[in-house]
Amino acid sequence: MKTQATSLDVARLAGVSQSAVSRCFTAGASVSDAMRNKVQEAARKLGYQPNAHARSLITGRSRIIGLVLSALENLYYPAVLERLAKRLQQDGYHLLIFIGDNANSDDLVEEILQYNVDGIVLGATTLSSALAQRCADASIPVVLFNRIMASGSAGAVSSVRSDNVGGGRDIARFLVAGGHQRIAYIAGREDSSTNLERERGFRDGLAELGQRIYARAIGNYDVDQARQAALDLFANAADRPDAVFVAGDLMAIVVLDTLRHELGLAVPQDVSVVGFDNVPQAAWASYELTTFEQPVQPMVEATVELLQSYLRQAQTPPSRNLVVPGQLIIRQSARQSAPRSCLL
Repeated sequence: MKTQATSLDVARLAGVSQSAVSRCFTAGASVSDAMRNKVQEAARKLGYQPNAHARSLITGRSRIIGLVLSALENLYYPAVLERLAKRLQQDGYHLLIFIGDNANSDDLVEEILQYNVDGIVLGATTLSSALAQRCADASIPVVLFNRIMASGSAGAVSSVRSDNVGGGRDIARFLVAGGHQRIAYIAGREDSSTNLERERGFRDGLAELGQRIYARAIGNYDVDQARQAALDLFANAADRPDAVFVAGDLMAIVVLDTLRHELGLAVPQDVSVVGFDNVPQAAWASYELTTFEQPVQPMVEATVELLQSYLRQAQTPPSRNLVVPGQLIIRQSARQSAPRSCLL
């Protein structure tokens, strides 16, 4: 049986050190093009393939990041998954993906810990204080993407999220400036930090301008429930809202379709609709959805930087909660305030 070539064999053939061979097969490592080409040519001649598992036994690092997602039906998270995977690959890390179906990821995190991951990212989900402490004790950094832990929770769990409060406030100001008087809100999951923050900012923004939420329904970030929420809010033609802020773009798109195709309302002439996320579909000509953007790439960069900063240190540092600014993207689904020249 043919003996498998080793990194030492490659080093001898290429005339370099074994550590140089290791660097040439490590993403992001500092090595010249000439050195990399020489080592790769020797590896091709010998049929050498680096063994990631063996390397992890030597270094104590698997270079694997566990990722839990619980809302892939949300149009926002496929984009997050793609960007996060590509960004980690640039640094020689890879994702081990688990899909959850509820807001708590304890069971999946328990399973992830069996794979000797270097870190964990939780998207649209959270974990218990006890399990957070276990991860901290094992020096495994955990970063919540677009969620935060409950106040006072144990364990060094960090978070990266968009400015949900500021976004809600900006949407309130925009709708009031557009002359709307009966502004409704369709909530996401009522126990999620994203929804709580967006609604708080929205209420505060309306209150600053002497208004309050005219009517409210719950969509739970779900297609069917968002449709029903729209039907409920607009059931009475004599007392319907003239604008609605929907806590997520997936729901907002469903609401747009429901208003137009089931209730026969014109958007934005009869009612304005604003979402939150700025998913790619929001810009489609069929929707032209005004929405507050959660900037995917800056949030991914912040997540990776948090993980890397923890992995560079011997001990897990205190948790950090980063808020990434977003912006209101104005399209055709909502009436805007008239230009100043038109008011003179």
